[in-house]
Amino acid sequence: MLLSHITWTVDPTAFTIPFINREVRWYGILFVLGFAFGVWQVWKQWKYEKLNEDWFDKLFFYVIIATVVGARLGHCLFYDPQYYLSHPIEILKVWEGGLASHGGTLGILIAIWIFSRKITHKSMLWTLDRLVVPVGFVAASIRLGNLMNHEVYGHATDVSWAFRFIENLRYWQAGYPPVFSEPSHPTQLYEAACYILTGCICTWMYWKRKDYKYSGLIFGVFLIGIFFSRFIIEYWKNNQEAFEEGMLLNMGQLLSLPFIIAGIWFVYKGLKAKKTDTFSSYQKKEA
Repeated sequence: MLLSHITWTVDPTAFTIPFINREVRWYGILFVLGFAFGVWQVWKQWKYEKLNEDWFDKLFFYVIIATVVGARLGHCLFYDPQYYLSHPIEILKVWEGGLASHGGTLGILIAIWIFSRKITHKSMLWTLDRLVVPVGFVAASIRLGNLMNHEVYGHATDVSWAFRFIENLRYWQAGYPPVFSEPSHPTQLYEAACYILTGCICTWMYWKRKDYKYSGLIFGVFLIGIFFSRFIIEYWKNNQEAFEEGMLLNMGQLLSLPFIIAGIWFVYKGLKAKKTDTFSSYQKKEA
């Protein structure tokens, strides 16, 4: 017999640090693990191509800062600027969740622009084609963190895999009985699955097809995989803020559109370059 729904009662707090009484949340753990995996993967690529190791150290610093700052500011300023500008100290509470992938992407783009001008003196796409290979897996780990936080889930549904999430988390953690949502789409898992698939495709393109040779191709596929899936899944997801009610496209979809269009353009240019390169190689072989 199929389940009618899944009741999700995982505590967002993994453990509490003794003496200072500071909570460590699953969200933060998954965030760090995702980044650690991403850094390891890019390091393997760096060693494979025998690239300048000093570049890698600087890239790691730029990307960590840009991702955290960009994703946090994106969430605060895109979705609830009035609250966060009135309570600026709340912006610093990254460990409680609330990161926007669009803001993180913008932050990384700015960081890579600076990195490319000051460090490598190569094009931004040269760096991005390598950097984004494991990012799908990193994004998936963050969405699993959202699952642990009982947040960013979807509309009520009667599908057998629906989740009931705890809505009064703070009170429940303080000892009060839980108040559950209606059985809802676990959109965190939908997004995580799409991001993992995107990560697998980018990994295959890098290691098997050597597509990093064609400027923008891997980056374009990454943008389409991440933001097109985000655009579609938003139809099942609850709006994050009240102002999105009644909008034809919600904020997540509006912010995704420029990245999807850019991704299509980069794939077109990359495939064109690859076709030209393949044709040239064929001509040389025939000669």
